[in-house]
Amino acid sequence: MSTSANVTKADYYEVLSVSRTASDQELKSAYRRLAMQYHPDRNPGDHSAEEKFKECSEAYQVLSDPEKRAAYDRYGHAGVSGAAQGGNPFVDFQDLGDIFGDLFGFNMGGGSRRQSRVQKGRDLRYDLTIEFEEAVFGKETEISIHRMEPCVDCNGLGTANGRGPSTCKQCNGRGQVRYQQGFFSIARTCSVCGGTGSVISDPCKTCRGDGRTEREHTIKVSIPAGVEEGTRIRYQAEGDKGPNGGPSGDLYIVLAVKPHKFFARDGHDLHCQIPVSIAQAALGAEILIPTLEGESVLKIPEGTQSGREFRMRNKGVPYLNEHGRGDLIAQVVVQTPKKLTKIQKELLRQLGESLTMENTPTPRGIFEKVKEIFT
Repeated sequence: MSTSANVTKADYYEVLSVSRTASDQELKSAYRRLAMQYHPDRNPGDHSAEEKFKECSEAYQVLSDPEKRAAYDRYGHAGVSGAAQGGNPFVDFQDLGDIFGDLFGFNMGGGSRRQSRVQKGRDLRYDLTIEFEEAVFGKETEISIHRMEPCVDCNGLGTANGRGPSTCKQCNGRGQVRYQQGFFSIARTCSVCGGTGSVISDPCKTCRGDGRTEREHTIKVSIPAGVEEGTRIRYQAEGDKGPNGGPSGDLYIVLAVKPHKFFARDGHDLHCQIPVSIAQAALGAEILIPTLEGESVLKIPEGTQSGREFRMRNKGVPYLNEHGRGDLIAQVVVQTPKKLTKIQKELLRQLGESLTMENTPTPRGIFEKVKEIFT
């Protein structure tokens, strides 16, 4: 009399190490981790690893299908006893392609993964240095760049005969070569055509089959008012032409601004220092100061101290692509004369003697304040 051994199958949720409420994404992530660990390609000759791989594949095949999972949750293995018997005991090939494609670089699905020969062209960068005033008020100029453009000898086809690429004989235009590996039918990218499905057997001598050549091109550039150091201006489709008739990349113009000899920029405001005489600071005056648009009058009130700042509205930098502009901030710097005539010295001496204590601090007053600080 013969007896048969009762083999208890492991719970599918335990096989994948997930909870019974696991989402589809959690199931897929768990299966991906285990399948990569026990995949036969990673464990050649290891029968135990192959069995583990089959076990987790079977579990994922059931739990990833809503109907099979519902039956399994209600009746256990009895509810899906036919799901893993007969035919292919593993997960759908297309699903395996999603899971293993990034790891092993092949396509498990039945669909074609032919790569398009048409690609977008490369983006280009051009560094343009402009004057300070040009950044403030804008300008129009022309630049010359070198970029890839369609070859004039082959009209961008890349072939000498003008007929375009021919079908790759290695993969028959599919872009993939399929072969058997263990119990998988695997499709790898064709090494002859690089996955495009076509080859150029008679390349153009000018572009050597690329379909493009480098040529100089002149572009009119419009710099808006208010740009600053590092501003990028994008010109769409002015970069390299894409291979095989693909769209052109973009051109990015990156601005560098020369410093000004008199003005300093802070955002949209301009700063400058204006020298005045002692008499102008003490008595007040109206002086002409430079701006980026010519001279303007600045009123200096009586008793102005060195370092005081005066704000002149709307004399600064225009807001980029907006209305309005910043201010000009002029800082007064009182100049002390270095050389005086005898008459000038006498007059200053008399002035000093006539000034009250409120206007002229005495040395004693300074020493008293310092003493108070330290005591």
